[in-house]
Amino acid sequence: MTESVTINVEGMVCAACQSHVQRALDQAPGVAKAAVNLMTAQAVVSFDPQKTAPTQLLAAIRETGYDAELPRAGLTALEEQEARDQAQAHEVRELSTKALVSFVLGMVLMFAPMLVPGLTMHDPLIRFGGAAVTLFAMIWCGGSIYRAAWKVVRHGSADMNVLVALGTGAAAVYSFAVSFAPHFFMSRGVAADVYYEAALLILAFVLGGRALEAQAKRRTSSALRSLIHLQPATAHVIRDGNPLELAVERIRQGDAILVKPGEKIPVDGEVTEGSSYVDESMLTGEPAPVAKNIGGCVIGGTVNTTGSFQLRATALGEASVLFRIVTLMRQAQGSRAPMERLADRISRIFVPAVMGLALLTFAGWMLAGQGAFHGATAAVAVLIVACPCAMGLAVPTAVMVATGRGAQMGLLIKGGEPLERLHLINTIVLDKTGTLTEGKPRVIETNLSDETLRLLAGAEQRSEHPLARAVVNHVLEKHVAIPAAENFRSVTGRGVWARVEGHDVLAGNKTFLAENGVVAGDGGICVALDGHYEGFIAVSDPLRSTTASAVRQFKELGLGVLLLSGDRHAAAEAIASQCGIEYVVAEVLPEGKTAEIARLKSAGRVVAMVGDGINDAPALAQADVGIAMGTGTEIAMEAGDVTLLRPDLTAIVNAIKLSRATWNIMRQNLGWALIYNVLAIPAAAFGFLNPVIASAAMAMSSISVVSNSLRLKRLP
Repeated sequence: MTESVTINVEGMVCAACQSHVQRALDQAPGVAKAAVNLMTAQAVVSFDPQKTAPTQLLAAIRETGYDAELPRAGLTALEEQEARDQAQAHEVRELSTKALVSFVLGMVLMFAPMLVPGLTMHDPLIRFGGAAVTLFAMIWCGGSIYRAAWKVVRHGSADMNVLVALGTGAAAVYSFAVSFAPHFFMSRGVAADVYYEAALLILAFVLGGRALEAQAKRRTSSALRSLIHLQPATAHVIRDGNPLELAVERIRQGDAILVKPGEKIPVDGEVTEGSSYVDESMLTGEPAPVAKNIGGCVIGGTVNTTGSFQLRATALGEASVLFRIVTLMRQAQGSRAPMERLADRISRIFVPAVMGLALLTFAGWMLAGQGAFHGATAAVAVLIVACPCAMGLAVPTAVMVATGRGAQMGLLIKGGEPLERLHLINTIVLDKTGTLTEGKPRVIETNLSDETLRLLAGAEQRSEHPLARAVVNHVLEKHVAIPAAENFRSVTGRGVWARVEGHDVLAGNKTFLAENGVVAGDGGICVALDGHYEGFIAVSDPLRSTTASAVRQFKELGLGVLLLSGDRHAAAEAIASQCGIEYVVAEVLPEGKTAEIARLKSAGRVVAMVGDGINDAPALAQADVGIAMGTGTEIAMEAGDVTLLRPDLTAIVNAIKLSRATWNIMRQNLGWALIYNVLAIPAAAFGFLNPVIASAAMAMSSISVVSNSLRLKRLP
């Protein structure tokens, strides 16, 4: 039995950082699976509690040179996200301020000799004043970079912080030496020039790039932030007949709550008085408001539009739909896509290789007779421009934006792996009841007497089958009291038997009645009383209004479509013909559905299974991608890789299109990151990029990757 823990990791700034932490966790004893995410600065670890503990996992991360801590105890997912948002906002402000200070100081040192008459780069004011402001900037503005670099080096690793520290440190140390011992250099034919402005501007561009990255990261989680802010702060609670304005945290289960027009619904509940239309678009992606009457379920965070109503609080805190969605989305955004393994493999050797290239660059310039200065400048430019930040951001930014966009479309996609697999799907398998149909059967025809119907309802009310519910509801609509049943027995998929008011009631298919000695006619549910055939009752589950359109769009996407049902062949074929499905497999039990999925996969098909998320759970797990239908407070979030927040198959079309677009963005991002380094490193090595320009180019590389991922937010 494995447990899971989420660990906050501090100090990761590039793909190499992520790779170091990932490898440390993968090699830790007792770890079953680990996913380290550069975007969220978190590691999600599944581990065997008999072999390791969270404290040992923290120690494994710290051994790589990065800080790690467990989330604060007692915080809900909503509160954790609020805390993260505040921390991100603080990070953006701090990085922006430090970048601006470094930039201003660098520009002052660069242009002061041009603007002040008689002032030269060799003037003591520039040499010693430059040394002072550079030391200040390196300690205050770049202190976190140098501290992180030292920690990593001390543990035998290297990352982007090390590259920046080497680059800026080389420029600063050389300038310090020239400032305090200029004659030593001049006596050896070396110009006593200082390069404080280069060190400062490199810091400015690196910090500025990180500030822009941090701001872009905030934008990637905007959908999640919008969900967090859905819940109102207060509610109109009625206790003992008295109206009270209470904070949402003080609401108790069972409380009566009044919701006025235009207000957000504070908690999940059941309507007990009044009626209205509720806008659930933020959670389901469905633009049309949904009618809510007495007995209807409402979700906390959705918006009441027209009327006012009273609800009874049924789910609070961790049990609420909004809380579960936020938790699920955070897990999804912290997950890893298979394509990220490519970036991991590259980044593991990237930083050491870059340091080797920098040394070769320095040696090459020295051998060419260009001197130490040219060699050091080119080597520093190589160190700076070769930053693997863009590579580390290429895939997780796309995953974060795509899962956020999916949530806005009424799709809960459980992370990078199913998101990436969706684009490979070539076969979609659909359950019938509750998937193609509304899942709410109703009686359409019967030749039974009212008395027989009453007794039949007495037997069927003990059954959980949807058809039985339809029979019971049909009788209740006639305002007839339903009698109690005794000795109830049910045979799955065939029928029921019970003793009701002294009568033996038998109901089911024709074969079931024949096995019990009753000759029945054709049609619907056959019913017998005391061994005599009484007639039938026909129940139909209507097709969803969007089903036929969705099936047509599946075919336009090039997918094979198959109906897989436990219902009778005739019923399944009838539904299939209505929505345009040619391939039907019917009368299969849950294990039969699983076997059919396995058969399709063995034939080379990449299969998505769509079901209600409960009865179809084995088949959903067997498929390459399991898609669970869900509505209201009964969302089967744990059943599949993707959950539809509204019962509309066209949402799956959107999911596939989103996956294909995300796959393209991931490839573009990784391609750009690799091409950038392939072109930039030689340019820096041959002296075409100075360190300042290299630092600006490095920052723009990362920003371009994040900006490209943000295009997914505009996906229609």
